[in-house]
Amino acid sequence: MSSIRPLIPLLIAAGILLGGNGLQGTLIALRGAQEGFSATTIGLLGTFYFAGFLLGCLAVTRILKAVGHVRTFAALAATASAGTLLLVLVIGPVMWCAVRFAGGFCFAGLFTVMEAWLNSGVTNKDRARVLAIYRMVDIGSVTSAQFLIPVFGAGGFTIFAIMSMMITLSLVPVSLGDRSNPTPPEDVKLDLARVWRISPLGCFGCICVGVTNSAFRTLSPVYAEQLGMSVADVVTFVSVGIFGGALIQYPLGYLSDRRDRRTVLLATTCCAMLAALALAFIPGNDPFLNFVIVFIFGSFAMPLYSLSAAHSNDRADKGEFVLINAALMLFYSFGAIGGPFAASTAMQYFGPGALFVFSALVYAILIMVILYRMHVRSGVPAGHRSRFTALLRTSTVFARLARRNGDSDGSTDT
Repeated sequence: MSSIRPLIPLLIAAGILLGGNGLQGTLIALRGAQEGFSATTIGLLGTFYFAGFLLGCLAVTRILKAVGHVRTFAALAATASAGTLLLVLVIGPVMWCAVRFAGGFCFAGLFTVMEAWLNSGVTNKDRARVLAIYRMVDIGSVTSAQFLIPVFGAGGFTIFAIMSMMITLSLVPVSLGDRSNPTPPEDVKLDLARVWRISPLGCFGCICVGVTNSAFRTLSPVYAEQLGMSVADVVTFVSVGIFGGALIQYPLGYLSDRRDRRTVLLATTCCAMLAALALAFIPGNDPFLNFVIVFIFGSFAMPLYSLSAAHSNDRADKGEFVLINAALMLFYSFGAIGGPFAASTAMQYFGPGALFVFSALVYAILIMVILYRMHVRSGVPAGHRSRFTALLRTSTVFARLARRNGDSDGSTDT
C-alpha cells in the first residue's frame, strides 16, 4: 500500500474529472432538449466532442514535452472549466459545438496526463492493483456523478457551476500531491495500416463499437427524455447501462480466454443486437422495463471494445500491446465521431426508438464480418492467446498503463 500512496492524489483527480466528464455528457443532452435543440443537433454535439477528443489524443504529448505535466494539466483543466461555464452563459448550437470540441480536446489531454503520470509512478508488481482501483474510480465516479442532475436540476446555472467546480478542484490534488515531473511519454507512432493487417476484425469491431457506444452515451438521455421519463429516471437509465457493462465485462473476458475469442465476440454482439431491438420495440414508456433491458444491453454492448482489442492482441507479436491498443482507440474514435450524428438523424425522422434500431443495424454488420473472418481465417490456438484486459477509452496512454508483463514500454511499441 505504501508504494501506491503517492498515486492517491492522481486517483482523486481522476475520479473528479471522470465524474465531471460523465456528468457533462448527460447534462448537455438533457439541457439541449429543454432548450429546444433537435436530436440531430444534440448528436452533432457528440460528434464535435469526439472530434476534439481524437485531436487531443494526437496532440497532447507535444504539449507535455513543451511544458511538463503540471502546467499541461492546469492549462487544460482551466480551459475545460471555463468552457463549462460558457455553455450556460451562451446557449446556442454553434457555441455549444465549439465548446464541446474544445472540451473533447481538453479531456483527452487531461486523461493522457493522468495516465502517463500513473504509468510513470506504478511498479510492475502494483500495476494490476492500480488498474483495478482506477477502473473502480471510473465506474463509481461516472455513475454517481449522474445523480447530481436530479438533485440540482438540469435547468438553470447551478449544475453548470458545480461541474466547473469539479474540474477546477481536480487541480488541487495534482498541484499539491506530487512534486515530480515525469518524463513525457513518447509520441504514439501511428501505423494504422499495420494494425489493420494484424487484425482486420479487431479494428473493424472497434470502429463499430465507437459508432454504437458514442451514440448511446450522447443520445440515451434524449431517448429517455422523449419517452417522458423524469430527470431522475433519465439519469438512472444512463447509469444502469454503464454499470451493466462494467459488471459483466470480466466474466465475458474470462470466458473469451478459454474459447475462440471470435465465438465469444459473436455471441456478445448477437446479444447486444437483440437487446437493442428489445429497447426499440418492447418497453414503451415503462421506466422499470427500460432499466432492465438497458442493463442487459449495456452488459453486452460495453465489453465489445475490450473483446475486440483482446482478439487483436491474440494476433500480435510480443511487445506490440501498446502499439495495437493505442491504434485501436483511434479506430474507436473514428467511429465515435460519426455515430452520434448518424443515430440522431435517424431519431429525428423515426422517433426515439431509432437510436437502438440504428445500433442493432451496426451490430448486424459486425456479426456478418465476424462470420466472414471466422470462415477465412483459423482461430488462435489456446496457448497463443493473450490474457483479456478490460480497457478504458480514456487516452492512448492507457495502453501503457495496462501493458502486460513482458511488454516493453519504449519507443519500439509506441
